Amino acid sequence: MSNIRIWHTYIGILIAPSVLFFALTGALQIFNLHEAHGGYTPPVVIEKLSSVHKDQVFALKAHKDQPESGAAPPEEHEPEDSLGTVLLKWFFLLVALGLATSTLLGLWIGLTHIQRRRTGWWLLAIGIAVPTALTLF
Repeated sequence: MSNIRIWHTYIGILIAPSVLFFALTGALQIFNLHEAHGGYTPPVVIEKLSSVHKDQVFALKAHKDQPESGAAPPEEHEPEDSLGTVLLKWFFLLVALGLATSTLLGLWIGLTHIQRRRTGWWLLAIGIAVPTALTLF
C-alpha cells in the first residue's frame, strides 16, 4: 500500500500544474471572460490562455470581421440565461475554485510529507516546464 501512496504523490505533483491551469482557465470561461462581447474586451493573456485550454495553441483567435467603414456594427443580442443556468455557472465556478484549492493543498502535502522531497520538486518543475515548452514549441 505504501508504494501506491508514493506513486499517487508523485503523479499528483507532476500533473498538479496542469490541473491548476485547467481549473482556473475553465473558471474564466464559465462566464465567457475569454471572449469579447458587448463593451467588454478580454485581456490578451486571458484570450491566449483560453486558446491553450480549448485548442492547445498559445495564440489569439481571429476576431469576427469588422463591418465596412461607416457602416454601423450589427446589434448582437445575447439571450438571457435562465435562473438554472446562472446557478449552474456559479456552482461550476465553486467547483473550479475547490479543485484549485484542493490541488494546492495536495501539492503542499505532497512536497512536505515525502521522504524524497528533491524528487517531488523535480516532478513539479517538469510538470510546469514540459507543457509550457510544448505550448511554445
